[in-house]
Amino acid sequence: MSSDAPVAHSTLAAVDTALLEAVCAIPDPEIPVITLGDLGVVRGLSRRDAHVEVQITPTYCGCPATEMIRSEVLQTLHALGETSAQVRIVLSPAWSSTWISEDGRQKLRAYGIAPPGPSCGGTSIRWMDRRARSAGHDESGLRCPRCDSGEVERLSEFGSTPCKALYRCLACREPFDFFKTL
Repeated sequence: MSSDAPVAHSTLAAVDTALLEAVCAIPDPEIPVITLGDLGVVRGLSRRDAHVEVQITPTYCGCPATEMIRSEVLQTLHALGETSAQVRIVLSPAWSSTWISEDGRQKLRAYGIAPPGPSCGGTSIRWMDRRARSAGHDESGLRCPRCDSGEVERLSEFGSTPCKALYRCLACREPFDFFKTL
């Protein structure tokens, strides 16, 4: 078969599935234990003739890792023979922490980052003061990733990256990041 011969549709579909899986397996540059697929930032892959486009949605529109992610996706595609590839940033709908896979949530917890809980109807977690928590009214469900205590306090709205907040466990006294619910 010559290199100019048309490729069967089923073969292209298999190639595109493999490309998408490879892109989804790329580690997040800020949290390397979780992949772009785990985070849900990979929106899809499309092909028009020999041109491949991957759509991604950053965890927030000002994410400093966006260009690094774009570069890693392009490097992966080029290594797999897709020299006419591009990455398109899709900002609508905005990324939501509900897009994090269950496997991704477990990886975050094992890494020491409290994963976000289920979506609260599209709103962020409600922050409660210590008195409300000590009275047993902690509605956030946020738990320490180290000792699993629900007795936690927010130290800062921003943690090691803007998409995380810094907390401290009141039981084991250890600080930890919380991946914000968006």
